[in-house]
Amino acid sequence: MRYPNALLISCLCSLVPIVLVQTPAFAQDTVRIAYIDPLSGGGASIGEVGVKTFQFIADEINAKGGVLGKKLEIVPYDNKLNPQESLVQVQKAIDAGIRIVTQGNGSSVAAAISDFAAKFNERNPGKEFLFLNYAAVDPVLTNDKCNYWHFRWDANSDIKMEALTNYMKTWPSIKKLYLINQDYSFGQAVRAAAKTMLSAKRPDIQIVGDEMHPLLKITDFAPYVAKIKASGADSVVTGNWGQDFALLLKAAADAGLQVDWYTYYAGGTGGPTAIKQSGVNHRVFEISEGHANIPHRASQDFEGVFRAKYEIEGMKIDVFDGGDGFMRKDDHQFFQPMYIASFGERSDKEPFDEEKTGWGWRIITRLDAANTMLPTSCKMDRPS
Repeated sequence: MRYPNALLISCLCSLVPIVLVQTPAFAQDTVRIAYIDPLSGGGASIGEVGVKTFQFIADEINAKGGVLGKKLEIVPYDNKLNPQESLVQVQKAIDAGIRIVTQGNGSSVAAAISDFAAKFNERNPGKEFLFLNYAAVDPVLTNDKCNYWHFRWDANSDIKMEALTNYMKTWPSIKKLYLINQDYSFGQAVRAAAKTMLSAKRPDIQIVGDEMHPLLKITDFAPYVAKIKASGADSVVTGNWGQDFALLLKAAADAGLQVDWYTYYAGGTGGPTAIKQSGVNHRVFEISEGHANIPHRASQDFEGVFRAKYEIEGMKIDVFDGGDGFMRKDDHQFFQPMYIASFGERSDKEPFDEEKTGWGWRIITRLDAANTMLPTSCKMDRPS
């Protein structure tokens, strides 16, 4: 799920004072943040969870006095998961005096906003805006297409695949692997990294299928699942998110497909329900920065407060995990601890379920921030 990392808005407590000093536009008493993500169409369920999460954390900060006495306000803009429409909404936000923009669904959207930020800020000194990317994870955004005004808080897809394949390489039971991903920049990055990294770490694994499909356009994954079944695969790697993951799992259950799933966003809206209905108990693994059942008191307290406020089926966020994190100066990529977790029946140590399934996430392994770092090709131009 493209949940806004709670750490992102908390870091605004440090970031906003800098912006307040440098930007005259923040003379008002409220600091507004434009949330630009899908609030209609196929990605709406993801976008709605995100905006509620941002609003909740902003409320928490405001209840403690805000940032330098200024309140935070989240202003939603519907981009319909379209890069061109996103730029229209960014311009509306700028025209309204907003100087902080956040987005997370779709790396093609993030690339458009990042490029727009670089060009707009160069042409409009004194009116610059910041782009805080909470979940668009194509590696190119902090490599060849990096820019000074873009900050990414989620681990990029290569960082996640590095961690995921380090885990997968330890399992000799993985012999035949099928790749299925959404056909856009993020899905292509997942596909490429999986091939490269597994080839180096486990050359004995046979890739028996490599499928790309349109983003959020498929309503019946039965033909794709039939190919997976026919391939004899024992495991699947997918970066699918939103309805593309939930419907894929549903089709797999209908076909009686029994494989292990290695994923990025199985925890997204509809994902946990699909996993439970498929009966794949602790056979779906997700790599992410956190889950509700991390055994850390502050994390679970925060999760409990959030869920108490939003009694909506499927509501979930990635929360503070107690580890150290940092923003790398070279490329504005944030690093923090990451976890591999499986989804299934809960033990007494796992208090939170997902989507009222009764099942929850079980932490398999934790990787500290220092063990998630990959090099960058970023050559950033900085304002003089």
